[in-house]
Amino acid sequence: MVAKQPWYSHGVRFECQPECGKCCDQPGGVVFLAPHDAKRLAEHHQLSVEDWLERDCRRSHNGRFVLRSRPEDEVCIYLNEDKTCSVYEAKPDQCSAFPWWNENMVSNRAWHKTVQLCPGLRQPNSNVVSLPVIQGHLDNDRVAEKGFRKWSEK
Repeated sequence: MVAKQPWYSHGVRFECQPECGKCCDQPGGVVFLAPHDAKRLAEHHQLSVEDWLERDCRRSHNGRFVLRSRPEDEVCIYLNEDKTCSVYEAKPDQCSAFPWWNENMVSNRAWHKTVQLCPGLRQPNSNVVSLPVIQGHLDNDRVAEKGFRKWSEK
């Protein structure tokens, strides 16, 4: 029996658009963190992981560490006024994976909502992101979404 290929098996056209930031400026958005994200961001800020977690993270409803949002508008604390990322070089894997999040790819309805949100998916002349690249992002998103509840140097 041949396994059914995912709808995106031939790739999907996508290109981030300048000064967009739509993926980062959604009030109430949640960015889950893998342990290696916490370590990378702490190093970027020249802090211990524990201090960085205390300063820039909060706990999700089930205890996983997630990035804090700005209190005034509930968008990502690292989103600059010009819609760029202030930690781009060290950003979490889940951020790099967008729009290739498992929750976005699970159904036609979820994907349609993502296309409406993200202008980078509506660019007819953009490059095609290949299946192996998409699958890598989905894997990274899965790890980040699993997250962690306690920091320990591994």
